[in-house]
Amino acid sequence: MKDEQIKDKVNELQLIEQNLSNFMSQKQQFQGQLMETENALVELSNSKGTAYKIIGNVMIASDKDSLKKDLEDKQEKLNLRIKNIEKQEERMQSHAKELQNEVMGTLKKKND
Repeated sequence: MKDEQIKDKVNELQLIEQNLSNFMSQKQQFQGQLMETENALVELSNSKGTAYKIIGNVMIASDKDSLKKDLEDKQEKLNLRIKNIEKQEERMQSHAKELQNEVMGTLKKKND
């Protein structure tokens, strides 16, 4: 492998690391939203009074069943997003490992 190819692979590794960092940040945001949604579902099931929904800057009374359905839909979407990010992370980590092994093997051969 030529020096230029090694540089390209190292640059690709750096891009993968940046993407993994971005995925981690997104995943943390979705996990935070998921916890909020799950907490809201618990509170909704425990509440005996009127349920309220926030739309923009306004809080309006809402049907509990409708609100529960909305929260469950949101929960499902967040779970799917998290799983999707995890799959992408796994693929990128696998690719990064392959690149690292390739670069390290080439560098080791040059030094021997």
